[in-house]
Amino acid sequence: MTATDKLIIFDTTLRDGEQSPGVTLNTDEKIEIAKQLSRLGVDVLEAGFPIASVGDFEAVQRIAREVGPLMVGREKIGHPMTICGLARSTPGDIKRCAEAIASAPRKRIHVFLATSDLHLKYKLKIDREECIKRAVAAVTLARTFVDDVEFSPEDASRSDPDFLCQVLGKVIEAGATTLNIPDTVGYNLPEEYGNLIKYLVQNTPGSEKAIFSTHCHNDLGLATANTLAGIYNGARQVEVTINGIGERAGNTAMEEIVMAVHTHPNYYPVHHTINTTMIYRTSQMVSSLSGMIVQPNKAIVGRNAFLHESGIHQDGVLKNRQTYEIITPETVGVTDINLVLGKHSGRNAFRERCKELGFTDMLEEDFQKAFDNFKALCDKKKNVNDADILAILSNQIGANTTSSFYTLVSSQVVAGANTTSMASVKLYNVKEDKEVSDAAVGVNGPVDAIFEAIQRIIGRRFLLTKFDISAVGEGSDALGKAEIQVKADPSCSHEHDSRLTKAAFASSTADVDIITAVTKAYLSAINKQLAWEHEVATGTAPSIGEERKIDL
Repeated sequence: MTATDKLIIFDTTLRDGEQSPGVTLNTDEKIEIAKQLSRLGVDVLEAGFPIASVGDFEAVQRIAREVGPLMVGREKIGHPMTICGLARSTPGDIKRCAEAIASAPRKRIHVFLATSDLHLKYKLKIDREECIKRAVAAVTLARTFVDDVEFSPEDASRSDPDFLCQVLGKVIEAGATTLNIPDTVGYNLPEEYGNLIKYLVQNTPGSEKAIFSTHCHNDLGLATANTLAGIYNGARQVEVTINGIGERAGNTAMEEIVMAVHTHPNYYPVHHTINTTMIYRTSQMVSSLSGMIVQPNKAIVGRNAFLHESGIHQDGVLKNRQTYEIITPETVGVTDINLVLGKHSGRNAFRERCKELGFTDMLEEDFQKAFDNFKALCDKKKNVNDADILAILSNQIGANTTSSFYTLVSSQVVAGANTTSMASVKLYNVKEDKEVSDAAVGVNGPVDAIFEAIQRIIGRRFLLTKFDISAVGEGSDALGKAEIQVKADPSCSHEHDSRLTKAAFASSTADVDIITAVTKAYLSAINKQLAWEHEVATGTAPSIGEERKIDL
């Protein structure tokens, strides 16, 4: 077999992915995702934009310190994940970034500067000569802190190719080791983008000393195609996000690139070191914590990705799966194994299944909580499968990463056709260490009544900005999953800080009782809002989307 180059997987879920409208991850959620990306086999993790706020700085710093050294699941790779921070081409940004990532064993500073004439004239108001000076100065300063420096010419796809070669050649001289070529507005077609990468590789002075990278947006639905064209024409790093999340139409989806290369080993001159069996679990975690639902027909990780409706297809798959499946579900971690709880073997069977699903480093306390929830579910369901276990563990992660101001004690609803819905809710106020309860009438049904009762207890009004429910699996006893997003109601007079009404917070919870799932998810989202407001008051809150927006 012909030797191939290593394809570097650069994940920007926690930076560019978090710029998705309505996505605000807290630090603990970012750390959980970062740990999972490390186990998945990601080569470089862009942990954030440290200069954006104290909260963003602390999140990147904790990831560098707590996740940077981890080797779990990376034994074959042989080294930990590189932790990267983003910085504008200014001394303040670069120094702050260097401080944030300092404790990581492997670290990188990613600096960027616009190079298109459009941006130079109207945004930066500088000429080409000044652009080169700033780019060189930024890379030179970054190299005083780290040996691994990435440079991105913002709006590269609309920049003059010859000027681009000139800029890139100069930053290579200054010490840049990776050159990232962004299609900032998702404008290029695959042939155009592939030809641009090829031209830059062939015409940039000193190009053999650097790795060329892709960064594509999905505005025309071509992010994956453009990235693959870049690989074919010389790029050896790809910048991607889990599930393709990101602002506007999103970024290149990691799972699509990895599996395209995986299924075409003789076509693309590269290989990857991603543990593909952990792709589905990672997708579910990011979806759950970010509140970004994966569309059913999403390639690789969508609910319908391995379903066959056509009778001809079904017959073929039953006889030989290769007739209509180019990827087996197990390859990306999608399984349908049923576990039946036994009096003696249940605990061990559950622990082993958790390990097989990728949960290899659970604390004993967390495992016991998950196992208790598993036993409770087995009392209500005849068969418990992997999807149910993943839902249980996702609930656990969500509970562990959210500071609770209120927890659910009990809820009760009365509802029916042609009748007014009523709900009574009892919550535990953690700060005041007491139980509080209230009841409400729901004009629009039992869920409305539940939400109204919770708002009456808390004494706050919240806007519901997203509400989705779905079944985990099939059957009337399937778990119901609620995915909810809220933000503070700006019409309330005490919400004097406009910043508090712009941030949105999402949560998802699964339960056999869909009303309970909705109640818990709604309360969890509110807890995130309250925790963030507390951080705002103390000056440690992470930035919201419009504050950290970076166009690459």
